[in-house]
Amino acid sequence: MTELTALAARNAKPRDAMYRLAAGKGLYLQVMPNGAKYWRLKYRHLKKQPKMISLGVFPQVGLAEARAERDRLRQLINTGIDPSTQRRADRLARELATENSLEAIARAWFTEKRSSWVESYARGVISRLENNVFPWLGALPITEVIAPQILTTMQRIHERGATETAHRTRNYLSEVFRFAIRNGFAERDPAADVVGAIPAAETVHFPTLTEPSDIGGLLRAIDGYRGTHITRYALKLSPLVFTRPGELRYAEWREIDLAHGVWTVPGMRLKMRKAKKAKAEPHVVPLSKQATQLLKELHELTGAGRYLFPGERSSDRPMSENTVNAALHALGYKGQIVAHGFRHMASTALNEAGWDKDAIERQLAHKDRNRIRGIYNKAQYITERRQMMQAWSDYLDRLRLGDGSAEMRRMRESKKADA
Repeated sequence: MTELTALAARNAKPRDAMYRLAAGKGLYLQVMPNGAKYWRLKYRHLKKQPKMISLGVFPQVGLAEARAERDRLRQLINTGIDPSTQRRADRLARELATENSLEAIARAWFTEKRSSWVESYARGVISRLENNVFPWLGALPITEVIAPQILTTMQRIHERGATETAHRTRNYLSEVFRFAIRNGFAERDPAADVVGAIPAAETVHFPTLTEPSDIGGLLRAIDGYRGTHITRYALKLSPLVFTRPGELRYAEWREIDLAHGVWTVPGMRLKMRKAKKAKAEPHVVPLSKQATQLLKELHELTGAGRYLFPGERSSDRPMSENTVNAALHALGYKGQIVAHGFRHMASTALNEAGWDKDAIERQLAHKDRNRIRGIYNKAQYITERRQMMQAWSDYLDRLRLGDGSAEMRRMRESKKADA
């Protein structure tokens, strides 16, 4: 019998019924009534009934390629391997690898964690993974990702000047691997092997104003702000409460107790929420008389809704994270202070005035690493923090009108009087 040629394969015409053209050693070109042509290999394994296995579609797979694949599979048969069984095993392995890929496991970890994160933080986490990790490592089975690959990923980020992002990304990967270990998808965390492999990120200080006269000028500028009323109230409240910007813009009316002058920030919205220890407790912010009055006025505008500072497009979402910074830019303070800078401003002035450092740290919602002392401080400093917040608001009021150095002396004197 003459073996099939490439020309004969191309010229084979369809018939009313399917037929096969032999190409040697069990290889056939199967021609269908609709004109489609498929390569098939007929073989026998362990003296059982003959089987057929597909080798591709003609002409995408040419005659020479089909014969080469035929010979490869014949070698498997000679070693006792059934090609059909091997193909199913390979397909299952690929499917399992896809299900257990680094990206798949990372997204499962993200889904589990995101409910305990504020929206902006969650967006940042998944964005860093999608931009810095998944394009290079995402398709790999998580068990095959090794430390040198993670180091290369970190170096790629570091070399573009984003060292802090490189370290954060390594931390995320380490959490992903620990999640995989807990759920039986991996046995160890290779991200832990590259700790310290690239330089630590330089500490970034948010720009702020600390000179009393400069603070007074800023407060007067805020008083003259001509933007939206909601943004104006956000600007006015920012220095009075000096919480983190995200905590302020996500503030809800149900958290505000105007009768007792208290704002209770849920623990899940604090920066310390990312700690691996127990769930963060709520943070109590004593409200000064000035802050309480501003909130009463703001309540007339937004009190019927959920958020103190709803977004311009939808009241179901808080205002943009860039709103306060954009307003400070509009007032001419670009590069001099940002929303986060009000925290450093208050911390500097209150420390200089002699207020208790632990009370200041507690007011800033910084985590006390000593759990026992942290519980003790929470109760011990609430009275002092209330006095401190009122003194701070009074100090800011005087800065709008008076000499800065004289007002600092008055705040020191106010602290001594309270003591």
